[in-house]
Amino acid sequence: MRQLTLCFIPPCLPALARTACLLPCVLLAQSPRDGHLPDAPKPTAAAPPVMIAQAQTPPATPQVPVPAANAPAEDNAPRLTLADAEQMAIKSNPRVTVGHLLALAQHQVVRETRSAELPTATAALTAVEAEDATRISAGSLTSSRIFTHAGAGGGFTQLITDFGKTGNLVASSKLQEKAENASALATTEDIVIATDQAFYDALQAQALLRVAEQNVDTRQTTDAQVGSLTRNKLKSTLDLSFADVNLSQSKVMLLDAQDTAQATMAALDAVLGLDHHVHYHLVESTEPLAPPPVDPEQLTQLALSQRPDLQALTYRQQAATKYSHAERDQMLPSISAAGTLGSVPIRPGQYYVTNWWGGVGVNMNIPVFNGFLYSAQAKESALRAQAASEQARDLRDRIVRDVRTSWLDANTAYQRVSVTADLLKQANLALGLAQTRYQLGLSSIVELSQAQYQQTDAAIGNTNAIFAYRLALATLNYQIGANP
Repeated sequence: MRQLTLCFIPPCLPALARTACLLPCVLLAQSPRDGHLPDAPKPTAAAPPVMIAQAQTPPATPQVPVPAANAPAEDNAPRLTLADAEQMAIKSNPRVTVGHLLALAQHQVVRETRSAELPTATAALTAVEAEDATRISAGSLTSSRIFTHAGAGGGFTQLITDFGKTGNLVASSKLQEKAENASALATTEDIVIATDQAFYDALQAQALLRVAEQNVDTRQTTDAQVGSLTRNKLKSTLDLSFADVNLSQSKVMLLDAQDTAQATMAALDAVLGLDHHVHYHLVESTEPLAPPPVDPEQLTQLALSQRPDLQALTYRQQAATKYSHAERDQMLPSISAAGTLGSVPIRPGQYYVTNWWGGVGVNMNIPVFNGFLYSAQAKESALRAQAASEQARDLRDRIVRDVRTSWLDANTAYQRVSVTADLLKQANLALGLAQTRYQLGLSSIVELSQAQYQQTDAAIGNTNAIFAYRLALATLNYQIGANP
């Protein structure tokens, strides 16, 4: 987002009154509109962030009025609070939906893996028309003697034990499911912090846009007043040139503010999962700013215990360990039971002793040698499990760093709010003195323009500091895993 520097000349009615008394001929100047000097605009209410910031310092009346962010909208745009935006993003953003779908898909993988522990049953119906007692002489290794018959039967197999292989595979799948659920939660938190960022950027851009619009209006009024004084030979054309330059500069900055406001709203629409533009009236929170927590070590422990991305990586490391155990268990025997049962109602009697068949048995499969395949797979999976463990350790180290950094940023941003409020107070005082000196003819317009620039820069800096602190708190909550 581009940094805006807006110049603004606040109204100063007492100073204008003094000027009217000292310079009576000004009253004879003809205005293009009504034959009088334009009245200075009445200041509007200051934005809540400025009021919150000034509560940290002695009260001061800001010279750059910023309309309240939660004032009634002039149009019928729907109102949108930060909480509403977060819920809308969680509900509509496709990344959140993808995370939930992947978690549901992994649940089906658990069922697929567990199927090896359950019995398998099959059924068959067979009817054969053949030349009785003839033999198949090519193309088959099954029983070559064929008869005309019809029968139905079924069979089953049941794993008795494979000495832990299937159990470890099931445990690995369950841990992967937990990892996917944690990843879905981590994705949700990513969307929440992205929504907070986009919301505060849009709110800040709209506040600066309102400042720019009012700046243009006030510059136009000032330009008209200086023009009247110049036409009455009370000010030089240099003063008028400075006023014209300031007016043109404010219009250029207004265009930049409009572009930034539209761009931030487009970014907010994207994170809300909208495929079209919707104009919202953003509602700013009126809760007073609270200082950040004072114990970073407690925040670090909280982050290590509840960060969903760390939980997901830990589950994946545990799943990789279980899978490595399952790969190792491939070298052990497996024992299973099998059975079959059926009936042959249509059969040649001279070849079939009875009209049914049945049998049950137990089979042990013992791997002897397969070119070191199982041992290589076991070693590979063990190495991957170690790599997953190191990845989890690396993430823990980064979480400790990020929580500490976010806490420091939040503390700095909180202190900046009070400092910028005090700076705004001093800039307001300096501007009032500079404007009085200029109207009394004791200084040039250069001094007045410099005071106006410093005051406007301080007002915008104070607004930016408040939004920066709110975003810093949201980032700190994200780092400790406290976002919804």
